[in-house]
Amino acid sequence: MALNPGRAGGVLLHPTSLPAPYGIGDLGPDAFAWVDWLAEAGCRIWQILPLGPTGFANSPYQSLSSFAGNPLLISLSSLKDDGLLTEPDLAPLSSLPADVVDFDRLITSREGLLAGAAAVAAKKAPAEERRAHAAFVEAERPWLDDAALFMALLREFDGRPWAEWPPGLARRESAALAKARRDLVDELEAETWKQFWFHRQWGAVRQHAAELGVAIIGDLPIYAASNSADVWTNPELFRLDSEGRPRAVAGVPPDYFSPTGQLWGNPVYDWRRHAETGYAWWIERVRAGLRTADILRIDHFRGLEAYWEVPAGLPTAEKGEWIEGPGASLLKALQASLGSLPLLAEDLGFMTPEVAKLRGAFGLPGMKILQFGLEGGPTSHELPHHYEPLMAAYTGTHDNETARGWYGAATEETRDFARRYLAVGESGVVAGMVRAIWASVADWAIVPMQDVLELSSEARLNVPGRAEGNWKWRMTNEQWKRAPKDWLADLSRIYGRSGTQIPA
Repeated sequence: MALNPGRAGGVLLHPTSLPAPYGIGDLGPDAFAWVDWLAEAGCRIWQILPLGPTGFANSPYQSLSSFAGNPLLISLSSLKDDGLLTEPDLAPLSSLPADVVDFDRLITSREGLLAGAAAVAAKKAPAEERRAHAAFVEAERPWLDDAALFMALLREFDGRPWAEWPPGLARRESAALAKARRDLVDELEAETWKQFWFHRQWGAVRQHAAELGVAIIGDLPIYAASNSADVWTNPELFRLDSEGRPRAVAGVPPDYFSPTGQLWGNPVYDWRRHAETGYAWWIERVRAGLRTADILRIDHFRGLEAYWEVPAGLPTAEKGEWIEGPGASLLKALQASLGSLPLLAEDLGFMTPEVAKLRGAFGLPGMKILQFGLEGGPTSHELPHHYEPLMAAYTGTHDNETARGWYGAATEETRDFARRYLAVGESGVVAGMVRAIWASVADWAIVPMQDVLELSSEARLNVPGRAEGNWKWRMTNEQWKRAPKDWLADLSRIYGRSGTQIPA
């Protein structure tokens, strides 16, 4: 049963940023210890980023599948405990850094280890384990068969986009697909074991969180990656040319983060075709997301009302146009199929009255960022004294500079206003920002772990518009040990954010 956190506080931390012994945060013992820490800190929300397998630039918002889990998050310690890996197998990973994710070194090593573990499991895992795997494969067949084949083919063709594969495979001709399944039978089985392990391990972490009254806010990117199983399997649902390449791509016009806009490169949807199917693909996508989280943040919610479409091939997002989105039609279809809509609308950036009306019509909470309010000064409606209950308030998100880094780079006018608004001195600004959102009337107050630790720019997770160098930050064990758990717990008690959990 999903959890409704009510008035609560929480922390934003993607699992990849957790401490763990093999180069990246994972779903092993440290994830369980993290949930324990949240509960002890009086936090009843854990917010994460998308959990899918990452593609371009290792971004969780450019997933290779909307339904699959990220194999990089599989706990190798757990596989070792199950006899599928040995200590010597894992030894090469011991030299990976503890404070960042070195994706280049990590991915190749992990792929080989997981493939080897899958080969052992297929032959030597206990019969009960193999039956559980077979049951998982059967239950998830509607997405798993195609996702597994896509991952295997992607490696077979050295990561080239599916539109550049041999024509029979790119166009999904039956004979070509059948031959690929025969030729790659071992690789396909390995992919199903990876997904089985991921979903089982994440399910155990989520169950632990539920037992401690910690609700999980997941994240649903509004768009699918061009080079993904989603687009390869359902090309008719996207605006593609005859060769499978986007006719138009998504992004946003010039904004707070970039003077030339953000050119994401994802193909835009053919919303007419989606409507003709009753939005079946979207319904299944959201249903799958709600099997991994209690609440889903809809990234770039404003794109459902109107989205910025850029002709394919342009170097920036400046020369696009706003196109009407599906709006209430999609949300009504989701509501009819799923019942309640435990969604959080990411309504940041250029908003219009129509976007606010759409969010309000379905009773969806929106988001407020304190950094933006403090930059705007006394007249800003982004300041906490203007908040409303149906909101999630943040010091910043994964796209923002850390609070410490933001304050250090701000103008003296902004810094002066921040100190006066928060009623703190120079050294108390970050803690004052956390206290301000905790004290606000917003139902949810959420702080990135970097701001709990008061880290500076070196801990920033993502710079929008920058293609490389993102998503690498990790919390070290030393940082975790000094995190002010008792202070957070006290804030939650003072401001009424540590109440009893209510089943949805």
